Amino acid sequence: MAREAVEGGANWIEAGTPLIKSEGMNAIRQLKKEFPEHTILADMKIADTGAFEVEMAAKAGADVVMLLGNADDSTVQDAVRSARKYGVRLMADLIIVEDPVKRAQELETMGIDYINMHAGIDQQMTGKDPTPLLERIIQAVDIPVAAAGGLDAVTSAQAVKAGASIVIVGGNITQSDNVTESARKIRESVDATEIPEFKRQTLEKETRRLFSEVSTPNITDAMHRKGAMKNIRSMVDGKKMVGTAVTVQTFEGDWAKSVEAIEVAGEGDVIVIYNGSPHIAPWGGLATLSCLNKGIAGIVIDGAVRDIDEIRNIGLPVFATSNVPNAGDPKGFGEINATINCGTQVVNPGDYIIGDDNGVVVVQKERAYEIARRAKEVEKNEKRLYEEIKRGSTLSEVLKLKKWEKM
Repeated sequence: MAREAVEGGANWIEAGTPLIKSEGMNAIRQLKKEFPEHTILADMKIADTGAFEVEMAAKAGADVVMLLGNADDSTVQDAVRSARKYGVRLMADLIIVEDPVKRAQELETMGIDYINMHAGIDQQMTGKDPTPLLERIIQAVDIPVAAAGGLDAVTSAQAVKAGASIVIVGGNITQSDNVTESARKIRESVDATEIPEFKRQTLEKETRRLFSEVSTPNITDAMHRKGAMKNIRSMVDGKKMVGTAVTVQTFEGDWAKSVEAIEVAGEGDVIVIYNGSPHIAPWGGLATLSCLNKGIAGIVIDGAVRDIDEIRNIGLPVFATSNVPNAGDPKGFGEINATINCGTQVVNPGDYIIGDDNGVVVVQKERAYEIARRAKEVEKNEKRLYEEIKRGSTLSEVLKLKKWEKM
């Protein structure tokens, strides 16, 4: 992977913290052996025993060693002394530092060579944008500043435009199915003479976009195998659905509230119905057609539908437990936009509902952006696994199951 990234134009190679924790100093030794002319960054995230850990990394072949910016001053000073002794440079990672600008100035005074303005992976998942802080830190110190945290070709270029001397890119290269091409795109973007303006989408638009790009299996993996509705399947093959829930609690054979919910729902909403019977339909072709006029994204029913041929011809995503010929009567019992249980999953109004040929997943609205980002990371990782398997590996080999399986 490192070789492919270098072919794409990468200057430095980082041994990341999870790799070092997994394989130890041998990861650094191997990288230095394979790439003696390239700068090897050891992301040790040193928090204590600064001199000892810098010495370990330096003797293994690291050129730059990372310590935590919020390490105690005594640890930083000891690390600096060790770095000078062994001829390596130090980078301080400002992840979770309370006052990054002030701390960057203190670290520069103590002899740190580089500052790393880093939004951690978990912080990225919640939408933290490091760019404003990056600009302030660059203005506050005279040493080079690196940017890290979820960077891609566009945001790497923006970081350079803001003044970053180094961009550190992880998942958008290492989880790519074409590492060389991904690295090349980033190389070209940061070297471009003109960098286009980048306007961020709202979190809602970004959340919907991300969910539209991933599968429901990606999403359940991101939620640790949770969120999937039971016994509910697509009635219209090949249709993807992403939207926010308008919920309906109704009863067997009573379709009044289900149809009334069409008036409540708006563009991009998903009507989610608990009906409780796989034998009497609260939904059919006419209701489905009515949804087109409102721009409704889809329908989910813990229960049956009818008029299945009409529904498939209309093409709106509809998910249910079964299809039957008979409906009940519009008695008007039930409630719209109450908390319901659908397919054994609790659904609140406004929760994100994603459906595809695999089934339907519910994501709490409070965590929607985070889960969408994590699902995208799952998708990237799977693409990389597909590429490794296509090159001749087996799934067990790629995942190192024999090494990591529980005893």
